[in-house]
Amino acid sequence: QVQLVESGGDSVQSGGSLRLACAASEYTDSPYCMGWFRQAPGKEREGVAGIDSDGNTFYTDSVKGRFTISRDNAKNTLYLQMNSLKDEDTAMYYCAAERPQYMLRRWRCYGLLESSGFSYWGQGTQVTVSS
Repeated sequence: QVQLVESGGDSVQSGGSLRLACAASEYTDSPYCMGWFRQAPGKEREGVAGIDSDGNTFYTDSVKGRFTISRDNAKNTLYLQMNSLKDEDTAMYYCAAERPQYMLRRWRCYGLLESSGFSYWGQGTQVTVSS
């Protein structure tokens, strides 16, 4: 079972930057499907960014151009670079992972921005943005 540990959350002022990291305990033959999610108080968890086994990236509209998801497979680590932070980015941020599916001769990921697409979750790291 994959274990995920997030780090990098902090309190920053609006317009600032943070870099979140997620260390995974293992990878299979093909890199896991990975994603970042966030949940603000009183709101549902939402998908922020996802990355598939080939390194293709996906973002929710509200963070496009500001956030960048990346992975270092050699270190089993996922990152989320967050720039131009806004008050509405305040939330608990979670890292998630799912084994890819081998279909049509490729490893594939599905639902990278959907909570239901992931089986493994970290404990979360808090990001607070203030004006």
